[in-house]
Amino acid sequence: MISTDIIIIGAGPGGYEMAAEAAHHGKKVVIVERDLLGGTCLNRGCIPTKALCRNAEVINTVREAAQFGVTTGEVTVDYSVAFARKEEVVKQLRDGVAMLMGGEGITVVNGEAKFVDAKTIDVAGEQYTAPAIVIATGSIPRGLPIEGADLAITSDDILAMQELPKSLCIVGGGVIGMEFAGVFSSFGVEVTVIEFMKEILPPFDKDIAKRLKTVMSKRGVNILTQAAVNGIHKTDDGLEITFDHKGKAKSIVTEKVLMSVGRQAVLPEGLEAAGVETSRRGIEVDNNMMTNVEGIYAIGDVNGRCMLAHAASAQGSVALAHILGEKSNVKLDIVPSAVFTTPELAMVGLTEQQCEDQGIEVVTAKSFFRSNGKAVAMGETDGMVKLIVSSEDLTIVGCHICGPHAADLIQEAVTAMNANMPVNRMAQAIHGHPTLSEVVMAAAKQF
Repeated sequence: MISTDIIIIGAGPGGYEMAAEAAHHGKKVVIVERDLLGGTCLNRGCIPTKALCRNAEVINTVREAAQFGVTTGEVTVDYSVAFARKEEVVKQLRDGVAMLMGGEGITVVNGEAKFVDAKTIDVAGEQYTAPAIVIATGSIPRGLPIEGADLAITSDDILAMQELPKSLCIVGGGVIGMEFAGVFSSFGVEVTVIEFMKEILPPFDKDIAKRLKTVMSKRGVNILTQAAVNGIHKTDDGLEITFDHKGKAKSIVTEKVLMSVGRQAVLPEGLEAAGVETSRRGIEVDNNMMTNVEGIYAIGDVNGRCMLAHAASAQGSVALAHILGEKSNVKLDIVPSAVFTTPELAMVGLTEQQCEDQGIEVVTAKSFFRSNGKAVAMGETDGMVKLIVSSEDLTIVGCHICGPHAADLIQEAVTAMNANMPVNRMAQAIHGHPTLSEVVMAAAKQF
């Protein structure tokens, strides 16, 4: 039996960042990983996808080069180069995680962790015990309970694919689905997106989602909303996907079908032996990320609260503060999210519809990239900023952006929300010129 201060199961962003922070506080940490360091985000999610998104961005720029006086012929895409670059980016960052985990106070154990009891886990016959155990086992792609679901591929599969299909149907117009739609459409693949809801990207404000849908449709992505998939079948010509679209039965034939309808928690073995309670979304936790069992915590996708890598990292900080007997000031209800399409999307807080549903009195303001000097100079004028502000005290309730570098610009609203800063105070801050940040200021000045 090996004793330590903290055991962390899972070396994704939540797990490895928490391990490094705990070691910095003088704690001895054992971190267990059954696969590759970096977890889903680094190996099969955020990072490889963003590497491909960058390739797609470059391709789109070349195709639209005429606005800069550059004449190009037909754009030739060598996907093998993009694939090799993606692999190199992942390897470089994974090596960085390995170096971080080689620090003093951290022991990495490779294998599958199984709970023996509330204080003990077993990995390949070796037992480890600690007063605090943190579950950070992440999630896997979820499928639909339809006929032929096994014929579809997942996000893991598509990132491992080294050759492009001629056509691709994506079931699900959420963040993952729309990013892959943008990427593979840029590479010349004929892409169709089938989304069950009225709009793509259901968590986003409808004004922003509609704008992206318009831009991507112009680029050749066929987007069908209010469509319910009911089956996938093999044919001589490929895969036939059948669905109901606004009450009418329809079908299309495609080479590949990507199932992109969300993710589900990966639960470690032996939770029953430890007495940990779970629900349909994952492991139940309180606001300190602790389960119903004293000393056992769950962070990241496995608790189903917010399936984003940076949310997992933040939850790890909250859990560690509780373990150390300290108070955390991290506000887990203010979490930005982004979609790395071209143009980018980003959001934080509530949508206008959510405010209406919750009876929150708000006022809104919009500003547009077409009026921004930097955006015009860049030739990237598609997009807008939408601020949703409390009528009572002018604090920001939500911010939604569609446009270049939206994922970076959203942080200005995130910081203001964390500081509980009235939007007129944000507008009084001097913004550099010419910068894209002036689009956010333009919206704020309307208050």
